[in-house]
Amino acid sequence: MLNTVEKENLNPYEIVQKQIDAAAALLGLRSDAVEILKRPKRVLAVSFPVKMDDGSVRVFEGYRSQHNDAVGPTKGGIRFHPDVTMDEVKALSMWMSFKCGVVGLPYGGGKGGVICDPHEFSKNELERVSRGFMEAIADIVGPETDIPAPDVYTTPQIMGWMMDTYSRLKGTYSPGVITGKPLSVGGSKGRNEATARGCVFTILEALKDSGRKPEQATVAIQGFGNAGRIAARLLTELGFKIVAVSDSRGGIYDAAGLDIEQVGQLKDNATILEYAGGTVISNEQLLELEVDILIPAALENVITAANAHSIQAKWIAEAANGPTTPDADAILREKGITVIPDILANAGGVTVSYFEWVQNLMNYYWSEVEVNEKLQTTMINAYRAVKELSDQYKVDLRTGAYMISLLRITEAMEGRGWI
Repeated sequence: MLNTVEKENLNPYEIVQKQIDAAAALLGLRSDAVEILKRPKRVLAVSFPVKMDDGSVRVFEGYRSQHNDAVGPTKGGIRFHPDVTMDEVKALSMWMSFKCGVVGLPYGGGKGGVICDPHEFSKNELERVSRGFMEAIADIVGPETDIPAPDVYTTPQIMGWMMDTYSRLKGTYSPGVITGKPLSVGGSKGRNEATARGCVFTILEALKDSGRKPEQATVAIQGFGNAGRIAARLLTELGFKIVAVSDSRGGIYDAAGLDIEQVGQLKDNATILEYAGGTVISNEQLLELEVDILIPAALENVITAANAHSIQAKWIAEAANGPTTPDADAILREKGITVIPDILANAGGVTVSYFEWVQNLMNYYWSEVEVNEKLQTTMINAYRAVKELSDQYKVDLRTGAYMISLLRITEAMEGRGWI
């Protein structure tokens, strides 16, 4: 097994190119379109100085990738993480293009990142890093060009600082430059829960196809950040039994079901590992539990050729971006495990970001009920379209999702005369 792992390609940029090739071959897409889609249109690498609280100056590096703007402006998150790389940002921008295509949004994909550990910063330092990065990329973003959003370790407050910085640079109030903002400066109701809520809608559709009811299903969630935690609460409210959750320190398991409210309190005040009555497990053990639904809601490449044979879930709903490698995908297909792919399962976030952008442009804002209803309609329609195409071509849902996106983007490139 070690040799298999050593040979497996875990570079996210090369992984997404492989996924594009597979879907394009089934569709018989023209080669020039495929070559365009396999590369970002633009990648900006920046470095910028930030004065720290002790008076020293640190130079930070970051990236912004814009994949394809045939359908409309690019759109995608900004992450603050010590492991950010250019290849990761390029890949994530490409996944964003296909995610927008799956749910039919008028966006291409963008993604950004700063190489840093935000946990090391004071609030003032975090603000200066956030504003510094926006200043560095301001020339290539804008409400009609490229609209960033929150991602790993970035928050609505960080988005508010970035929007303010852009507005000051341009000399005009520009809430539409960024989404995921606080409500007070143009954020959308329902945005905070959107990624998790969209994932839950796709899970419900998958269960409906199988004839299963929520109260008959057990769930394990790897990652208890924003998406994982909210998904756990929403699923609990619907009757699902959450038997395991984890964060970066490890996980807890209880076959009788976890008290998600108690787990959340521990997350806020101490550590989930102090949960009373549960068994402490590792993140690796959580992935291999015998459950109905597994939700990877952390980082990419957690399900690989090394552990795919040990996965026992019936469904995997990818709340994280790129949690499953292509080699693992092949093993999961052989095992009959249904994977609801990231570009579909976690598209709720970008969908409500789109709603936020539309509200900013109109300067007219919707109720949370209206936002959630529109999100539900969008996610159900997207799932059904992917399922129908997957059944037609006898492929898995990931391939079907890519096929729909590739068709939509290629049609736009043809319509604009690019190919």
